[in-house]
Amino acid sequence: MKNIFNNKFVLIAVTLLIGLTIGWLLKPAPSPKLEADEHEHVESIAGIPITYTCSMHPQIRQNEPGDCPICGMDLIPLENDNADADPMAVTMSPTAMQLAGVQSILVGNADAGKSIRLNGKIQADERQNYTQSAHIPGRIEELSVNFTGEYVKKGQVLGQIYSPELATAQEELFQAQKIKDSQPALFNAAKEKLKNWKLTDSQIAQILATGKVTEQLPILANVSGYVTDKMVNLGDYVSKGEPIYQIADLSKVWVLFDVYESELQWVKKGDQIEFTVQSLPGETFTGKLSYIDPMINPQTRVAKARLEVSNSNLKFKPEMFVSGKVESNGKSIDNSIIVPKTAVMWTGTRSVVYVKNVSDQAVSFKLREVTLGASLGSEYVITSGLESGEEIAVNGTFSIDAAAQLAGKPSMMSPDGGAAMTGHNHGGMPGMKMETTNHSSPRAVVLTPQAKDELKLIFDSYFELKNALTKDDLSIAKASAATMLASVEKVNMSEFKGDAHVEWMKYEKNIKVDLVRIKSAKSLENIRNSFLSISDEMVGLAENFTPLGSKIYVQHCPMADSNKGADWLSLEEKVMNPYFGKGMLSCGEVTKTIQ
Repeated sequence: MKNIFNNKFVLIAVTLLIGLTIGWLLKPAPSPKLEADEHEHVESIAGIPITYTCSMHPQIRQNEPGDCPICGMDLIPLENDNADADPMAVTMSPTAMQLAGVQSILVGNADAGKSIRLNGKIQADERQNYTQSAHIPGRIEELSVNFTGEYVKKGQVLGQIYSPELATAQEELFQAQKIKDSQPALFNAAKEKLKNWKLTDSQIAQILATGKVTEQLPILANVSGYVTDKMVNLGDYVSKGEPIYQIADLSKVWVLFDVYESELQWVKKGDQIEFTVQSLPGETFTGKLSYIDPMINPQTRVAKARLEVSNSNLKFKPEMFVSGKVESNGKSIDNSIIVPKTAVMWTGTRSVVYVKNVSDQAVSFKLREVTLGASLGSEYVITSGLESGEEIAVNGTFSIDAAAQLAGKPSMMSPDGGAAMTGHNHGGMPGMKMETTNHSSPRAVVLTPQAKDELKLIFDSYFELKNALTKDDLSIAKASAATMLASVEKVNMSEFKGDAHVEWMKYEKNIKVDLVRIKSAKSLENIRNSFLSISDEMVGLAENFTPLGSKIYVQHCPMADSNKGADWLSLEEKVMNPYFGKGMLSCGEVTKTIQ
């Protein structure tokens, strides 16, 4: 044994073996925490699992990143709701707000001012219209003024009239002259008879001087002015008092504007109005409204507002078209609030907004029902439901409402909240009207030529539908809607890249829902109700994509949609109203031009 241990090689081997054994025994157990931490970094933050969702389809929830199964977009992390937030409010992270385009403003009291656009015509002043009539019965022997538009002066001879009764009256005058010394009353009565036929004293004196019977009587103009109507011809027989000419003094004229009943509250007597005349380009005129008709025309639903202007140089001619603008600067009443129209979501019976609340932990939005007052063009007066200093969402309200519906919280169509939605609803809830996408802040989106071609087919069908409604043609309207629906369904989503993809999906679903409704529509009224929603979407498409090479006119009728007003698109500047058709074809105005 001693020889063995003295061998240096054996000694080294034993020492090495003992060292390895001790090292193995002292080695710490492998910790699984490092691997777990690495995995946890991917699947959770601070111990809370990460959920991934789609910015366009927030009902999609997955535990790992990937693509949206509906639209193919990249899924994004969904931040967890703050447990301390209002359970009736929708909590949104800064990232979600940016993706949804949410913008907000502080509301407050403001002047309820509104700019009113008015259209009308120039008309002759009714107080300066005269009728030149025949004062004695007889036959027209001569007409010195024989066409309309000719100017006549007071006392001018307009023509000659032959009257047997005039000859008889002169004979009576001659007989009465012979006995005027003994019976002066008879003589005076004979002269008064001729005066009643508008013979002047000089004419009567000339008859007495000549002693001859005159069978023709000159017709003298009673006033100065322009002949607007010639009512007899040479050789006509006329009776006493029958009109011969209509004469108008055009030294003063009226400008009569049409004021829709929904705008009467903003137009007052004495308001300053600025107007232009279509046939006098480059010139602007001003004046004050002197009269507003107390009655509304039952056919056109407008009242007339009158402006009186001097016309000594005959610049203004009756029937000229004019356009005017009235700036109404009324003050807000009863602490009413002025908000942009884009902030208000209307269900048909209720109007709601989303009020923003900012805390240290999160930003949330809560549904609030409001009462709408007057419409101020791009703004509403809120008579109740909001207080000055509160902050509301003005852009992205539809996205907020969609998030509220998916979370089962109070929303536009479910004011009391409900179960959270987990499925993807392609066609809208049964009996539910799809909310119109917010288009208040259009962005310039770049399209491929192929995508523009596909959108052009949709716009062509839309304009055919609009034209059919202006002509009250039910069958063509339904056929055009079917063509438009087919064009929408055939759109190749792969042609819409990046932002274009996101923008198109905002409009496609709502357009399809309303086009499907037109399939079963039984009347023009039903089609027009769907056309109103379709037009809102098409305005947004036109502003965001500008798919056509020509101008597109956004036109507005303040009387459509039960006097709430509605827009539509047209390729022509001339207004052809699809909401009233032939009943009020020209009702409306151009509010915007999309290049």
